[in-house]
Amino acid sequence: MTGTPDLSQQAYFHLRGDGAFVGNDPARGPWSADHCHAGPVSGLIVRAAETEVGPEKMLTRLTVDLLRPLPLAGLRVAAETTRHTKTLATTRVTVHDLDDTLCATATTMHLARRDLGPVPNVSMPPPPFEGAFSGAFPIGLTRHDLPCFAHFCETRYTKDSKQGAGPKTIWMRTPSLLEAETQSPIQAVCPLADCGNGISWNAPTSEMGFMNTDLTLQIHREPVSDWLASDSVCHWQPSGIGMSQSVLYDPEGPIGTALQTLVLFPPS
Repeated sequence: MTGTPDLSQQAYFHLRGDGAFVGNDPARGPWSADHCHAGPVSGLIVRAAETEVGPEKMLTRLTVDLLRPLPLAGLRVAAETTRHTKTLATTRVTVHDLDDTLCATATTMHLARRDLGPVPNVSMPPPPFEGAFSGAFPIGLTRHDLPCFAHFCETRYTKDSKQGAGPKTIWMRTPSLLEAETQSPIQAVCPLADCGNGISWNAPTSEMGFMNTDLTLQIHREPVSDWLASDSVCHWQPSGIGMSQSVLYDPEGPIGTALQTLVLFPPS
């Protein structure tokens, strides 16, 4: 696929009559034609947790453990409150496939919203959007030939950021989470948050696989734009273990951080 994707015509999932979330082409991951990218699924997890807790508290931390591949054919997501006080709430979220096999678990933290007025803060500008140029999603090669996540992201590189291997900074705009539904600001962050390994890989997928086994997203401010940026670096070790580390931004400045633990696997 070439050209700028029409994001208004795409969504990651559609909701089946029995409550299962079925993946559309944008949800397909790079490693298998039959499985989801974990970013959109993390958005479903946030959706379930936010619905469980309610809008009075803001989700500030998401930790997802990816236990097995996430089938495009259908997922069921359920959340339960594990603690709820005046100040905070926590949830546990599970993701099962249509055979009721547990595919992922997650926990979330939510903090009460208050109006303190101006407070002392560190001023950090976002990566420059002006002068950023359009380009293909950084991961490039996939291990199948079907339309997938990378084809449905609108990507811009900062003028000082190189394409290819290594750390880099990109701006990205992605489809909505669910057809016929407005996603929350933090649901919208999840696809980008899970892209650190795909943004800052140290060798192409033809030379090394770099699949994440988890995602931890820490948010201190809800984004105010559908354009979001990630400043990402990957650390790969000879042990076959790696880590991706990203600082996330909207046009007003930093909004949070994302971490992934990586499993490295050479091509078979």
